[in-house]
Amino acid sequence: MAEYMDFFSKYIIGSIQMFTGAYFFTAFLQKKIKSYLYILFMALCIIVIKVIPNGGIIEFLVYILLLIAGGIFVCQADWKPVLLYSALTVEIMQFCYGIVNSLIAMLYPLMHSWNQKIVGMIFMLSGNIASLLLAVICYRIVYKFFMDSEGIKKQYVLMILTPILMLFLIDEYINSTIYRNATNIIDESGITIYINHYQIFMIQLLGMASLFCILFAYKKLLQNFHLSTELSLLEQEEHSLNQYVEEAKARYEETKSFRHDIKNHIMVVRELLQDGKSEQALNYIANMEDIAGKLSFPCATNNPVVDILIENKLGIAKSMEVDVNCSLTLPYPCLVRDIDFAIILSNALDNAIHACKNMDGNAQKYICIKGHLQGDFILLEIENSFQGKGTFKKGTGLINIATVVEKYHGAMNIKTQGTSFALSVMLIIPQQSESISQQIG
Repeated sequence: MAEYMDFFSKYIIGSIQMFTGAYFFTAFLQKKIKSYLYILFMALCIIVIKVIPNGGIIEFLVYILLLIAGGIFVCQADWKPVLLYSALTVEIMQFCYGIVNSLIAMLYPLMHSWNQKIVGMIFMLSGNIASLLLAVICYRIVYKFFMDSEGIKKQYVLMILTPILMLFLIDEYINSTIYRNATNIIDESGITIYINHYQIFMIQLLGMASLFCILFAYKKLLQNFHLSTELSLLEQEEHSLNQYVEEAKARYEETKSFRHDIKNHIMVVRELLQDGKSEQALNYIANMEDIAGKLSFPCATNNPVVDILIENKLGIAKSMEVDVNCSLTLPYPCLVRDIDFAIILSNALDNAIHACKNMDGNAQKYICIKGHLQGDFILLEIENSFQGKGTFKKGTGLINIATVVEKYHGAMNIKTQGTSFALSVMLIIPQQSESISQQIG
């Protein structure tokens, strides 16, 4: 009977353990593999158990190597997450079995009056099942709360892997010294050393807690990395938008100067015509048209900052052979800040240009900008063509737009149909500038 239980514990439970670890390992990598590959992996694990009958750290290292090989060659994943998640998978399973073994060691002396064979079988079976269930729970927690969808940063792998490996070696030493060899440890003089299983249990429990603390710190580190990257991009965007504002001011001053001199220009043309110098008058008018052309905009929105921005963005689109159309009219001056208009339109047009760029060469590409004032509302719509394939993902640009919309208590809507993408924005014009300045502060 003992041989059957040993076979069940070693091969059946052992293969289930390794299958569970492999399943969550692929989940951590966000990969899916065919079922027969899991069966092949279990067969390899059984061979490892057979070849290394005493288990120990060698068995775990071979298991880690199998996971690494599967992650790189089967899942086609990058080596950084493969290395990290293989060690993490094995470490969680090891800690779970260490915690349950400590509990069993504490409970076993309380059953001394019972049939020891039956108690041993019950403890072995329940211990394996409890360890497996605890490992599944821990895997689920890690998958739900600590997985990073944007990948592992190369410079941080060693930093998080080092403490995980240290915990692995400490836990493996405890398990191999205490729970695999004997219930009591005998020193060189033959004296039995008493083992405090309560302390061992606390060490195992704190080890698991330390593992989750490492993962939590790593998650926060990645979040800070992403935030610093986004902050840098936003600073660049702010610098670019400020340039639009300065260019708009300069263009406005030039227009103001031209309007101031228009009477003088008309007087010069009149005198040339009165003197019969019609050819010189035509040349003078042509020069005036050149000056006026430089001061005009392809899309006159009534807002000089927005005019500059749209001229720049649509110029890029036209160079990519994208059909552009603009019928946007904005109130000016307006209690909606110029910089906020610029954030909405620059991000929306950047996304539209990027979407058109990714389309097939023969596809029809277009960008259409619409907008008008309706009561106390400003309605904007940017429609563009796009590939029409794959899932839509909200990026930093749309998040920035949503932030501005929220500041003005407005609404944002996204609609896709076929190869058409439409972004609609509604802003509520504040009654006084103080309401917005308070939100900015």
